[in-house]
Amino acid sequence: MNLLKILIYDGSFEGLLCCIFRIYEQKILVFKIVKKNEPLSDLFAENIEIHTDEVRAQRVWSGIQRKAGKISIERILMAFLSEIQGEEHTIIRYVQYLIDSKRNIEDNLSHPVVQRLQDVVKMVNRERHRMKAFVRFQLLTDGIYYSGIEPDFNVLPLIKDHFAHRYADQQWIIYDLRRNYGLYYDLKTVSEMELEIAPKANANNIFQEEEILYQELWKKYFKHTNIESRKNTALHIRHVPKRYWKYLTEKM
Repeated sequence: MNLLKILIYDGSFEGLLCCIFRIYEQKILVFKIVKKNEPLSDLFAENIEIHTDEVRAQRVWSGIQRKAGKISIERILMAFLSEIQGEEHTIIRYVQYLIDSKRNIEDNLSHPVVQRLQDVVKMVNRERHRMKAFVRFQLLTDGIYYSGIEPDFNVLPLIKDHFAHRYADQQWIIYDLRRNYGLYYDLKTVSEMELEIAPKANANNIFQEEEILYQELWKKYFKHTNIESRKNTALHIRHVPKRYWKYLTEKM
């Protein structure tokens, strides 16, 4: 009888790769992956704390890249960025299937693990495209454009290049309020950053006067161009779900 082993990691991608290293090193068959500080409910399981080791993580990632195609790499990374609880287990099962199979597994959507990761990719991609469409910048008093977002998935790494190219001539911050980190573009490079207190949309004292005036003008324009007789709330919500309204100036 194989005792359940719970691998506890730090929540980083490198930490997850180290979990894979331990599974192969010790030939662990029955396992569960949890992040630190998550509750442990299995009383009779063996708890193993996984320490993140950059060298081991790189060995595993290099091995995966040698075996995987572009689609598999995308699935693994997207599934990790989804942060869906328990998805680490699916990622590891996918990696095992990928490494152990002599065939290309990417098109085998009849396999439950392959199908699951493909579904997750679709969900994360949908959120990425919506963030590209619904991010609204506000000009701060220090001349930096700021946008606070709360995406369902950790999509900041996926939208970084898009905004760096689209708004290459201005400094900006896109801040994930849910995960408490953001991207800062300084006209040259994009870097990750954290704020002690993230600006709120209604904190007028941190926005330039021109920005506040612009927001009021935009709200009035939106209101006066909206034709009540042609209003289709159901269609509108389908294209712009309510959970995104807090990002939109005209909805504030």
